Amino acid sequence: MTTGSSPATRRSRQWSSPLRSRISDFLTENRHTELSYQDALAAAQAEHDRVRDAAIRVFKDHEVQEECRRLQEREVTILVQQRREEERIRNEEKVRAEEERLRALKLKTVPKLPPEPPAEPTPAPAPPSNPALVSQLNGAGPLNSKTILASANAQDPTTATGVKPPPSVSQQAPSNTATLPMNGTTVAQPAPAPWGQPGQNVPTKPSPFGAPATTLSNLKPTALHQNAPIAAPPQIQVDRYVIIHQNLKKLRASLAEQAKSMPPLKARMGDMRRELRKTLGQMVTEKGGNKKQTAAIQALLQESLSGNVPSTLVDPSQYITDQREPMEGAMHNGAQLPSLFLYLLNIFGKTVINQFINECGAQPKAADPLGVITAQIFSNKAYLWRGKSLVDILMAKFRVACPVLFGYRGSESTEQGRIRLGWRKDGAGWTSEQQHMDKMKGLAVGYAAIALRDFSKSPNTNPWPPSKYWTSFAKIVNTPPAEISNTQCVVLRGMIEIYEERFIHFYGSAAIAALRSALVDFPNKALTKTPGSDGLSVLAHMLKRDIGLEL
Repeated sequence: MTTGSSPATRRSRQWSSPLRSRISDFLTENRHTELSYQDALAAAQAEHDRVRDAAIRVFKDHEVQEECRRLQEREVTILVQQRREEERIRNEEKVRAEEERLRALKLKTVPKLPPEPPAEPTPAPAPPSNPALVSQLNGAGPLNSKTILASANAQDPTTATGVKPPPSVSQQAPSNTATLPMNGTTVAQPAPAPWGQPGQNVPTKPSPFGAPATTLSNLKPTALHQNAPIAAPPQIQVDRYVIIHQNLKKLRASLAEQAKSMPPLKARMGDMRRELRKTLGQMVTEKGGNKKQTAAIQALLQESLSGNVPSTLVDPSQYITDQREPMEGAMHNGAQLPSLFLYLLNIFGKTVINQFINECGAQPKAADPLGVITAQIFSNKAYLWRGKSLVDILMAKFRVACPVLFGYRGSESTEQGRIRLGWRKDGAGWTSEQQHMDKMKGLAVGYAAIALRDFSKSPNTNPWPPSKYWTSFAKIVNTPPAEISNTQCVVLRGMIEIYEERFIHFYGSAAIAALRSALVDFPNKALTKTPGSDGLSVLAHMLKRDIGLEL
């Protein structure tokens, strides 16, 4: 019987180490033979091939993984681009649909009524032939409204409706005009009539800006007689702001002449002008972020007042619209101020106007910090003359750049009308319509940013209070339908947009009624629909959507 091997023997066979055989082979006597070297080289070559194959396999696997990753990223990128293109196409389709709708609306016309048959002229009764009417007007008998209106209509056919026929383009300038140069061209400038003055059209709907309706008590007995004398034309009124603007040009030329004979003025004046413009260009929209800029501007103005930089003294009354007497407690009560100080105020106003034009048409919110610093400078007690602001220097520039704010209007299809609207010339021709509208929008936003400032918590007096904003607002809204222009609509929207809540804060329900007149009634009564009038209607819908204001 054969016995099995011992456990020790089995373990030695199972776990025999190859290292011993290799060592034993290495220690053999034929280890330096050619055959042993060939075996070692073959083994090394086999190991090298194995490692190389493994490396190639891993590299190929890595390349496959990278390619898959690139394909996945490319797929994601294509999907994102595809979504963007789909969104773009949807937006373009919406815009196309709106444009088609706009064109369809423009093509729609309301047929005009046929002309009325000419009425047979009936001679008005002479005063002796109607003693009853004369006795009624003289107080001898009760007034009969039918009799009065019939007699008035016999002389003036427009009295029955209260609305005069729209004047032609050549009749736009009223009789009370002043011929003044503007933008290098002599034009007839109107004297804006005060609110409620007879002669303005009575709106068909109640308006916070409308003139009072004509009543029987307003009718004069002399208006009922054909032989009544013709009233003398009103006295010609000169636009004071245009004169101030011309005086400011003369002031600038005077400073240039003074600099030739005063080296200290020549050395400092240019630096002060450049520093003022640079500081205004650094204004930011963050609240409280313009303290450094405000201090720098005030330091320049204080330096011009201190006399450290010599300049001649001039009469400030040349640059204001009112007559002023010395006021008790005012810092500057004298008859003259340094011309350098007034020059820097002129440069300040000009730079503010330019920034409104260049920046605020596309970014209306950029106007607010400029409005804040403008109100601060012109309300500062150190820069008042005889207790009142010199803000007329700035408003003269507004008047020339944007006459619509001051009640001027004209036709955009005529040269004189464009000049009256503030449309500038670029060389031999006019600037483009887009440039003109951007300029008007920027100036309107800037005007609102200055006028709608709350001084209830300030010890200073508002240099251009909200009532001035209301006046400009009313002068635009009260334009007769036949004279409404696209420029007026753009200016009106610029005055309202982003400042409607502040307007309501000052005037409450009256402001809401004014907004209704501007955004609903005004574009609806325009005889010619323009992009500007459509923009007013769109703004009304935006106010309803954004702040819930139903007009």
